[in-house]
Amino acid sequence: MTGDYRNAPRLPLLTAEEARQAVRHPFLLEQLDLSPRGAAAGQLASELARRLPAD
Repeated sequence: MTGDYRNAPRLPLLTAEEARQAVRHPFLLEQLDLSPRGAAAGQLASELARRLPAD
């Protein structure tokens, strides 16, 4: 079996602070969008926040 690997450089992993900032955006969307989409964004943000390390 053979495979091709991209030669493009890999992006660095997010830092914990960058991940926390990224999770804040869906929380904000939940507050601004009262539709089911906003509720889903809040649920996703909650699930992601639980996976972040607590500093």
